[in-house]
Amino acid sequence: MIRAMAVTVSNRAAAGVYEDRSGPVLVEMLQDLGCQVDGPVVVPDGEPVVDVLRDAVSAEYDVVVTSGGTGLTPSDRTPEMTRLVIDREVPGIAETIRLENRERVPTSILSRGLAGVAGRTLIVNLPGSTGGVRDGVTVLGRVLAHAVDQINGGDHPRPA
Repeated sequence: MIRAMAVTVSNRAAAGVYEDRSGPVLVEMLQDLGCQVDGPVVVPDGEPVVDVLRDAVSAEYDVVVTSGGTGLTPSDRTPEMTRLVIDREVPGIAETIRLENRERVPTSILSRGLAGVAGRTLIVNLPGSTGGVRDGVTVLGRVLAHAVDQINGGDHPRPA
C-alpha cells in the first residue's frame, strides 16, 4: 500500500481564518486510489513547507501531495520551498496537470507547481482549489503506482 501525506499550504487556513476545503478532498481522492493517507496537515506558505516536506521524507512516505501556494501572488512560494527539498524534478507530472484541463479551466496554466523526488519520496504540488486538487489527483492517479515502484528500484514492465 502506498503511504501518502496530504499537505494544505494556506496562510489563512493555517491561521484559522477559514476552514481547509482542499485538504479533505485530497485525502479522500488519495484514499480512493488505495493509499494509506495521513493529513491533511495545514501549514502556512514559506519555511513551514520545507519543514513538513523534510519531515515526510524522513518518515519515508511514498508520496506527499501539497495543495496551495502555487499561484502568482507574492505569498505563493510552495514551488520554491519544494525545490529546496527535492533531489530531482519529474516535470512531466506537473506539465500534464497544468495542461490536462486547460480548455475547461484556462487559468490552470498559471499554476507553478512542481513534482520531484526527494530520497524515495515523490512530492507533487497541486493548486489550492478543490477543482485543481481533483484535476491534479486524476492525472497523478494514472502514474502513481508506477512512479512509486520506479523510485524504489522497480523495473519497467515488459510485454509478455
